[in-house]
Amino acid sequence: MPRTGKRSAGIEQRIGYSFRNSSLLEEALTHSSALPAGIVRAGEQLEFLGDAVLDLAIADLLLAQFPDRDEGTLSKCRSRLVCTTSLAEKSRQLGIDRALTLGRGEDRSGGRAKESILAAGYESVLGAIYRDAGFSRTRALVRRHFKKDLAAPDVLQTRDWKTRLQERTQAGWRVLPEYRHAAEEGPAHARRFRVEVWVDGEKLAAGAGGSKREAEQRAAECALAALGGREL
Repeated sequence: MPRTGKRSAGIEQRIGYSFRNSSLLEEALTHSSALPAGIVRAGEQLEFLGDAVLDLAIADLLLAQFPDRDEGTLSKCRSRLVCTTSLAEKSRQLGIDRALTLGRGEDRSGGRAKESILAAGYESVLGAIYRDAGFSRTRALVRRHFKKDLAAPDVLQTRDWKTRLQERTQAGWRVLPEYRHAAEEGPAHARRFRVEVWVDGEKLAAGAGGSKREAEQRAAECALAALGGREL
């Protein structure tokens, strides 16, 4: 296992958690590009776990904060909070981007700035924290990391992101966004879908969800954010 070395210095302080099992943090911060071919990266398993834990933590926090809101509103809000762009920003804020161990080629090609890698890094770290301390501690950290997001005046703002993205791309480029199925994982009773959204031959963003429809909405929302704001 490659050592994260100096890159991980101070990461525990920034995320607000000190690991009892430091190897979990190393696994979470090690990208597959830094490992020999054919080795199953433990960080990918932590990412899978962290994705589920994050969804549950955000759902629990939203229910506690807005007990009178319906499931549809809360679900859309959760999707917005945990989209790829949002999680990538969390990685930057917490310094996870700097602490990642990447293969030389991936690092040289700008992997440390790729939103998909940064978002996965944040989820992996949450998965590691969950393994080290359980749900209650992880939920408390998620509440801390998303404090400003949850307190935002428009936190419950809900929109049809696919329609808004289509309106924007038609107005700006006269083209329609294209949604490409990128991955499907998890057991049959809890499938997770990843979808990429492309516009005029360029990949704008990606999103994940429990259905292809949810994943497409997340991808469209992240694409709007990548285009420089959600207002047309």
